[in-house]
This record gives sequence, structure tokens and C-alpha cells, in this order.
Amino acid sequence: MKLFGLTGGIGMGKSAAAQILAQRGVPFIDTDLLARKIVEPGEPALAQIEQAFGAVVIGADGRLRRDELARIVFSDSTARHKLEGLTHPLIRDRWKREVDQWRAQQKKVGIVVIPLLFETGVEKEFDATICIACSGATQRKRLSERGWNTEQISQRLAAQWPIEKKIAKADFVIWSEGALEILTIQLDRILAQ
Repeated sequence: MKLFGLTGGIGMGKSAAAQILAQRGVPFIDTDLLARKIVEPGEPALAQIEQAFGAVVIGADGRLRRDELARIVFSDSTARHKLEGLTHPLIRDRWKREVDQWRAQQKKVGIVVIPLLFETGVEKEFDATICIACSGATQRKRLSERGWNTEQISQRLAAQWPIEKKIAKADFVIWSEGALEILTIQLDRILAQ
């Protein structure tokens, strides 16, 4: 099986690529979705996060208050590293188990979408890496369309490597500036190899 790690900056098109993969029937795992699953009520990570950051990050319904946790961790790199230390090993374990199942099923190709692929040093787990990128102006526009203010955008961008550094380390680069069809063509070319 050929295993790809797909990364890119926040707001650069990773989710769009995942939708294309789903339409193609290509097995993929989006680690952002895994990150949401491991903090559901009853999951050990949720209790660990509450212990580390206080009851303020848990809502009255017992669910993680993502906005409050983001406010804490994106304004304090020590807090962010603490959160990553709690969640990243659990996320990694889950995607690796899924990849093992793909191998057992003799899938030809699989893709794991990991926003912090290079930052966490897991690129060695993959046969090749793909970086999805766009201009900084387009990225900021996309993030502002999510309702984030300038400070929130800057904090999140500071938590990741500059896109130029990710591009330099990637085996393949997809430029997501244009229409979705262009993104699709680029992704199809990589998968065809």
C-alpha cells in the first residue's frame, strides 16, 4: 500500500482535498475529526484536558468548550504544547490502527490528513507527503470567512510552521488558489502515480 501524509496550512484546502478523496473512494483519515472524537464526553482525553486546564473548558452539557480551550492554548505556547502532549499520542494511535486495517484489507493507497505532520515529525511514517498551499492573502480571507478576527488568525498561524517550510519538506505540492476543479486535477495526478 502507498501511504500518503497530507498537510498544509490552516485554511489552505485540506478539507476540500478530503472531500475529493471521499468522492473518489480513496481511504483517508482526517486527524482533525479524530481530535474531535477523542474529546467527546466519556473519553479519557476530555478528563485529562479538564484536569490540565480547569473546569472552565467544560460546558454545562459536559462537552468541551472548544472556544474557551482555543482562547487559552493559542495565547500561550506552553499551554498549547501541554494540550498537544495529551492529544497527539491518542490521535496518532487511532490513525495508525486505521492504517493497519487498510494494509490488512490490501488497499492500494491511503491518505492521512495531518495539519501538523512535519511539526510532529511523523513524516517518516509515510511513503510520500503532500502539502496543500495557497497565498497568505487567500488563507487569511478564508479564515476570516470562518468568523475569526485578525488576532485569532495570527495566533493560529503562529502555532504552525510557515507554509514555505512545509512546501520545502513535502514530496508533492498542490496549489489551492484556484477553483476546486484545479485542486481535483492536481490531487488526481498525484494519486495516478
